[in-house]
Amino acid sequence: MSTGADQDVIVIGGGIGGMIAANRAAQLGLKATVLEQGDDRYPCNSRYTGGTLHICTRDIMLEEETQRQLIIDYSAGFVRDDLAKVISTHGRRAVRWLQEEGLKFIRASGSEHHKWTLAPPGRVRPGLDWEGRSGDVLLRTLEQQLNKRGGAVVRNTRARSLINEGGKCTGVVAECGGVNKDYRARAVVIADGGFQGNPELVKRYISGHPERLKQRGAGTGRGDGLLMAQAFGAATTGLDRFYGHVLCRDALTNEMLWPYPYLDPLVTAGIVVTVTGQRFVDEGRGGTYTANFIAQLDDPLSAFTIFDHDIWEQPGRFGLIPPNPHLANEGGTMHKAADLAALAKAAGINGVALQATVAAYNKALAEQTEKPLSLTPLRSTKKYKAMPIVKPPFYAVPAVSGITYTMGGIVISAHAQALREDGKAIEGLYVAGAAAGGMEGGPEIAYVGGLSKGGVTGLAAAEHIAEWLGKSPAITH
Repeated sequence: MSTGADQDVIVIGGGIGGMIAANRAAQLGLKATVLEQGDDRYPCNSRYTGGTLHICTRDIMLEEETQRQLIIDYSAGFVRDDLAKVISTHGRRAVRWLQEEGLKFIRASGSEHHKWTLAPPGRVRPGLDWEGRSGDVLLRTLEQQLNKRGGAVVRNTRARSLINEGGKCTGVVAECGGVNKDYRARAVVIADGGFQGNPELVKRYISGHPERLKQRGAGTGRGDGLLMAQAFGAATTGLDRFYGHVLCRDALTNEMLWPYPYLDPLVTAGIVVTVTGQRFVDEGRGGTYTANFIAQLDDPLSAFTIFDHDIWEQPGRFGLIPPNPHLANEGGTMHKAADLAALAKAAGINGVALQATVAAYNKALAEQTEKPLSLTPLRSTKKYKAMPIVKPPFYAVPAVSGITYTMGGIVISAHAQALREDGKAIEGLYVAGAAAGGMEGGPEIAYVGGLSKGGVTGLAAAEHIAEWLGKSPAITH
């Protein structure tokens, strides 16, 4: 075993959080190395991203206090105030820092949350379209910058355990070519993403049937960092939530139906039922919320999105890559009928129950005097407009839960330090990006923003390490 600190900082994972942490540390005069399990243009969610930096689907440049309160309200208080403040304080800094690194941004659409999208945009058509686009350009640019600063990305190297010396984290044991090697450092940053690519962990925390979910991202987040941190004594939080969308079930076998188009605009305007013909989720709380509840079903492949002609022609056309017309054009299954009885028969849904469910939904919507609608389960209408299902033809689309990344993870401080159950920091251990917990999820399954979270925690970790090691962060952004 090697002795002494070979590096100031070892970063586990070469996504946005890890690459920002390594580069910011190198900017501040530290020696930084990134350990990446993949090869050349390694697949990860940051490479596949659409490239939008936002806070709770709002403009990331909003005034700091407005953002802080937005995060707290949006998550129903799940996000601690100190973490909400970190996000609101450093979100804008992350954008400016990336600009100074040479990244360019465009406004991808008229939607507020698309104001700051990495160029060139990451999605222009159905299916997986990433080469030479936002996330790919992001990671290649940041690696070039790291190389110029004397750092490096070591590929085909998978972290296996953390080195624990007297309760301090002093490095990583990583496997390369079947051989384990010690990488000593004065600090380690876990930034290997969530655990969505680990079926055992997904089954333990998310769904009893991980094989019946669709990996909507790279699927390379194996939860190695989470497991290593837990073994070290780190606390975790919110492991039962994930960010994702509702997809057509055919996405399991049709590569043109993921990561886009997704069904969320149809879900939030219409209803979602199982083969029993009954609703089981408040669709008005969003596509990510609904995707989580589909994943929790005894059979996650038993759900259908139900809507009518007007929903298909109006919200169905919403978004950069909307379900209408792309779902049908790319071969997605769409059961279609002139009445609900015929629709139920075609889709294999209980017809009597479906007609009763739609009737109750339409009645509650027509008689609405309060929000949410008095249904079981309740139906929210504050975030999304619920539309009646009355105009033929009627549609039923078999659904699948598309999991992009897990929201829960290692509990961190405002400086991105890994914390023990007693709230004390583990010396030398930091967490960035999707590996960090407590910044998204909770009862509202609040989506704060994956790229923004990675950028904020990457900066926070690097700057605290630099301060701890006697290097002035010299924050100027």
